[in-house]
Amino acid sequence: MSSADFTALLPLIVLSATSVVVMLAIAFHRNHRLTVLLSFAGLALSFWALWPAASVVPLQVTPLLVIDRFSLYYFGLIFAATAAIVLMSYGYLERHDVRREEFYILVLVAALGCCVLVAADHFISFFLGLEILSVTLYALSAYLTEREISLEAGMKYLVLAAASAAFLLFGMALVYASTGTMAFPQIANDLLSGGAAHIWVLAGVAFMVTGFGFKLAVVPFHLWTPDVYQGAPAPVTALVASISKGAMFAVLLRFFYQSGARDLHSTLLIFAIIAIASMIVGNLLALFQNNVKRILAYSSIAHLGYLLVAFEAGGKMGAAAGTFYLTAYVITTLGAFGVIAALSSSGRDAEDIEDYRGLFWRRPVIATIFTAMLFSLAGIPLTAGFLGKFYTVAAGASSALWSMIFVLVVASVIGVFYYLRVVIAIFATENVPSDAERPLPAVHAVGGATLLALAVVLIWLGVFPHPVLDAIHKAVSGLF
Repeated sequence: MSSADFTALLPLIVLSATSVVVMLAIAFHRNHRLTVLLSFAGLALSFWALWPAASVVPLQVTPLLVIDRFSLYYFGLIFAATAAIVLMSYGYLERHDVRREEFYILVLVAALGCCVLVAADHFISFFLGLEILSVTLYALSAYLTEREISLEAGMKYLVLAAASAAFLLFGMALVYASTGTMAFPQIANDLLSGGAAHIWVLAGVAFMVTGFGFKLAVVPFHLWTPDVYQGAPAPVTALVASISKGAMFAVLLRFFYQSGARDLHSTLLIFAIIAIASMIVGNLLALFQNNVKRILAYSSIAHLGYLLVAFEAGGKMGAAAGTFYLTAYVITTLGAFGVIAALSSSGRDAEDIEDYRGLFWRRPVIATIFTAMLFSLAGIPLTAGFLGKFYTVAAGASSALWSMIFVLVVASVIGVFYYLRVVIAIFATENVPSDAERPLPAVHAVGGATLLALAVVLIWLGVFPHPVLDAIHKAVSGLF
């Protein structure tokens, strides 16, 4: 390995080393606080390593990985989001009588799998990253073994993730059999030379779309989402909803843009149908939920539909709009599930709407943070979520996707209703339970500070997005 290759891979090397150091530290001395400190320090070092790596990119490191500005931007997003999850998990796990330290090894390995996905431009690295991520999520979803619903979530995710991996592998095999290559850019050569008409290429892309659909939890591949979101521990749900889907969306952009598969008419038609169905079904099903986790689960289905509008728009504007929307969505999702984690007790997560009735009068700061997150998901101005939807609509308009824009706007209006249901409960003054009737656990200082930082970033990104937008435009230029 050359020095340039080593420098480019430095963020991944530091992250991998962190997981090993944490594992060895646990073997010698089991200490929850020390494990959190080591995990956070390793993620901070990984984030710092982005700057040396930026000096040598773009660089093809073996045929499997490409480290460019697109990879580095998503690396940074994954490292920052994982650090937030680690900090929010500390107070949450302190309330549970489990082996807490191994949780952070799994979280770090999941982040590593996400990074491999983001940098993959070959079927082999794509599948390796996917399996590294998936295997850790099986264990994390079922981590609270004393809860039957948590074990059920882990089993459901195991079965459905295995099914999605089978679809992806079979699609990859068909594409490879037709093109003779597994590298994304080289697949484009065959597609552009007329190979796209080959029935096996089209079938392979269709199977891969199915696999992507399962991982992104879009309609009609969404049925696992509410059950896994509800059953998994709140910090794990935050991980599944944020960096897991973010990594899959990043590899979706890289594969379909660089392989030329996005230029197929059938691909655009399929994704348009999936996007419209996800926006409509996700929002309508969320209307009938009284469980906050399930509301956010169906909401995430709709938000992935919004993301696919940017994907359909194509070009640098579409890729940039999708990446900005994803950034805002990751911050908002972490904050929303972070509040749930902060207010959860040892017996159950704070997931019913009634758990938040009158929250503002009992915990005004955390109630305000949760309200800001819900407003961002609804697309209210002065939040990152509003600008994310604005740029997505602008990208769609630039490609004349008027029908999809219409559905996006109508679906967003529907979404406001169920977000406001939770907000109204937060600020309710009638039938507010007392501390004796429904006691709230003390919010740990580390988790509270993390939530406050997420809220500040959320508002800052909604008011002054230019630095992030500039970084995003530079990042996505490498895809073209």
